[in-house]
Amino acid sequence: MKQFGHAHLTVAAGLLVIAGCGDGKPPTSPSGPSSFLSGTWRGTVTIGATGQPPTSAPMTWTFVVVPQSNQQSFNANIQSQHPWLPITMQGVADIAPSANPPTQIGTEGNYSSPRGCRGVFGSFGTAEATRIEASFDGADCNDTTFYGRVTLTKDGAR
Repeated sequence: MKQFGHAHLTVAAGLLVIAGCGDGKPPTSPSGPSSFLSGTWRGTVTIGATGQPPTSAPMTWTFVVVPQSNQQSFNANIQSQHPWLPITMQGVADIAPSANPPTQIGTEGNYSSPRGCRGVFGSFGTAEATRIEASFDGADCNDTTFYGRVTLTKDGAR
């Protein structure tokens, strides 16, 4: 009997040790792997608007994967410091044919123009593991169009 009682005591002590582990919060399921595109990318945009020569300025894009999109669709927050387009834009980006680099990337969206209308933009190019090179074109107020290029490098990339 003492041996049986000792076994119960050992099992009970083991359960207390296991129950004492953790921080008291319910366990969470592990998050899935993150896309190479997720995160912040910084670089330069060069824009030429109707009747104006192209000029360059810093630009930052932040990509957040859309759930259940097979890591191929993203919400994009784009901050431009370009004097002609000094705004934050919201867009949607998709990568294809693969969720892995190198792959093609297309982004589109609209914005409140500093000239008092709703503008639209589109971008198409190639996404490498740590670098994006793409067009950056759109339409603004009074039939003004702009065209350009953007080159971005992922934050933390060497």
